Amino acid sequence: MRPHASAGRRSSSYVSDQTPMPFNFKFYPVLGALALLTACGSKAGDAAKTADAPAQPAAPAAPANPDQISVSPAQEKAAGITFGTFERQNMTTEVQANGSVEVPPQNRVSITAVLGGYVQSVAVLPGERVRAGATVATLRSPEYLTMQQNYLQSKAKVRFLAEDLERQRILDVEDVGAKRKLQMARADYATEQATLRATAAQLRLLGISVARLDATGQIVQSVPLVSPIAGYVKAVNINPGQYVGPQDVLVEVLNRDDLHLELKVFEKDVAQVKVGQKILFKVQNAGRDEELTARVFLVGKAFDDNARTVRVHAHLEPERTDLLPGQFVAARIQTAGARVRTLPEEALIQAGELSYIFRAVGQDSGRTVFRRVKVRAGAPQHGDVAVAVLDPLSDTTRLVRKGAYFLDAELRKGEGGD
Repeated sequence: MRPHASAGRRSSSYVSDQTPMPFNFKFYPVLGALALLTACGSKAGDAAKTADAPAQPAAPAAPANPDQISVSPAQEKAAGITFGTFERQNMTTEVQANGSVEVPPQNRVSITAVLGGYVQSVAVLPGERVRAGATVATLRSPEYLTMQQNYLQSKAKVRFLAEDLERQRILDVEDVGAKRKLQMARADYATEQATLRATAAQLRLLGISVARLDATGQIVQSVPLVSPIAGYVKAVNINPGQYVGPQDVLVEVLNRDDLHLELKVFEKDVAQVKVGQKILFKVQNAGRDEELTARVFLVGKAFDDNARTVRVHAHLEPERTDLLPGQFVAARIQTAGARVRTLPEEALIQAGELSYIFRAVGQDSGRTVFRRVKVRAGAPQHGDVAVAVLDPLSDTTRLVRKGAYFLDAELRKGEGGD
């Protein structure tokens, strides 16, 4: 029937619409290429993003101990490192002082003219050795002539007055002369005797021989200047023809037989200085590093007004003849002794007010580990130094006694130092 036929066609059409369309396999290569491009683009983008992103800092390493250094056995042997412990020694405390080499006042002479005059001649040069009583210069002046004349006249008058006094005594005994004349004669004789003695003393001060003048009666025109001590001429301050007065120093003479130290000790240290203490000193600017010794024999009892120092005098031990008066010295007065920890000088590294030593603390992969330790060092004595450790450290600690400078250099390399 038609309706049925029409229905059959609709049904057949519905069935055909629901049937899936068959897949065409020729599209597989195209799809694969697209997928590959997409994947590559994604990886390139991720790589670009990774490259553009800032690098993340690495995790910081644990900081090493800046006071530790490790060395291999070969380095240890090459550096000559030796080990040991503290030693206990009697070390003295010291007072620092400066001063100079001096002579006692009685060994230093300034020769002057008792009475002004003109220099006639000079007989010495600076540095020349003179004996006691040697003539160093001669002076002349009309006043010297007048004094000798006055002496001879006074001597003659004394002789006359002595004879007159004897006559007056005879007359007085015979009761012929007046008492008053005898008394006047005695007074005149005593007065002239005093004048004669004073004139003779003045001539002796000038260096004129009174005995020779009495014997010969000859007046000399010049007088000698003589050195009262033996020694060396330090200075000559005159020349012939120069007029000099009593206030002028003409020649200076030093006797070096009793050289000693004259030191200046500051107020804060004076109480520690005692007679008999030993002194170690060096002569400054002498071109030698020799250390000399002396011993305190006198400590001053008053302060210098300006510097607030006390003068300390010391005898040289032994006495020396190669030093010169006036040379400056740097001295160390050894004031007291105590038993303290010591190390050799080469075991310490100087670093300003503090110093360093090295101790062995263990092994690391066959290498010896050393640690730097702060100490306070005293003055060296005979190659050893008193040390005060700032942190507790036993007497049996294994320390570096030789080779500390090598370890310090290696430690500085690790710190980036010089």
